[in-house]
Amino acid sequence: MLVYATAQDYADYTGKPAPDGIDQALERASERIDELLMGAVYAVDPAEMPTDLKVRQAVRRATCAQAAWSVAIGDPYGVATAFKSVSIGSVKLDRAGGSGDGGSRYAQDAASILRAAGLLPGIVIDGARW
Repeated sequence: MLVYATAQDYADYTGKPAPDGIDQALERASERIDELLMGAVYAVDPAEMPTDLKVRQAVRRATCAQAAWSVAIGDPYGVATAFKSVSIGSVKLDRAGGSGDGGSRYAQDAASILRAAGLLPGIVIDGARW
């Protein structure tokens, strides 16, 4: 699996020590960044990492932003987007409808970083909400 950032990258980006479980959060964040970069054109090395320094740095920073966002909201797998509310006592789950009630799978900071680097053409549309 391709992971775009390390625990040290995360610590450098956030200015805070990387929390427990950050490697898994960075893996999930890399998956979300791959989704955002679908269709983006840039050169990669044999390990599929961007070869252009500006692109590589943007992808790394976007991955850290995505991981920081998922850590902050406590949803590293993006499953909260499927529900508009969840209760533990007597287990009550209300599924988010197609009207966009659920949250986003993508950190706006991550999308902004990729857009500023010229890797995204415009706004990010969360396909999971369609």
